[in-house]
Amino acid sequence: MKKIIFLLAAMAVVIAAAIVACQDLASNVPTAKKEIPDSALIARGDYLVTSMLCDDCHSPKSMGPEGPVIIPELRLSGHTAGTVLPAFDSNEVKKGWVLFSPDFTAIAGPWGASFAGNITSDATGIGNWSYEQFKRAITQGKYKGLETGRQLLPPMPWPQFSSLHDDDIRAIYAFLKSTPPVKNIVPAPKKLSQLN
Repeated sequence: MKKIIFLLAAMAVVIAAAIVACQDLASNVPTAKKEIPDSALIARGDYLVTSMLCDDCHSPKSMGPEGPVIIPELRLSGHTAGTVLPAFDSNEVKKGWVLFSPDFTAIAGPWGASFAGNITSDATGIGNWSYEQFKRAITQGKYKGLETGRQLLPPMPWPQFSSLHDDDIRAIYAFLKSTPPVKNIVPAPKKLSQLN
């Protein structure tokens, strides 16, 4: 009987040691990276878009008592199609000036005039873009994110965005894809000779 009790006690110790060892092994097994919930990713993207001043160029504005104010229903829709630019004196650019339109969605410089793109979720914006296209556009400065696309014109700060972390790019992309779609076909850039 003593032998049976001794064997049972020894088995209990071995089983307890095995359970502890398995728990230690399980705690050292790498776990899959937790996915950030979409709402948290979108909120992060909203924060980045706001703090990186994307609205400054991509959101049409009206003039308020303290200066330009974003038109909420047009937020991030780019330079409004059909908007006539103010009279332009190319001599000012030749003197070294770069000129913004009153709502900051168009800019004229030595290259001509460029217009801020529609980055809402509409098909006329980035609604049909893949993540890869979006990443290529903001980190490599490629028009519509196409490998063969022309370079984006000033003032798009893509060289500064080229060092963005992939998680931040994904958050910005998720936020922009969640925005209300605004149909707006932004005009093509103009050469300086077309502005006189």
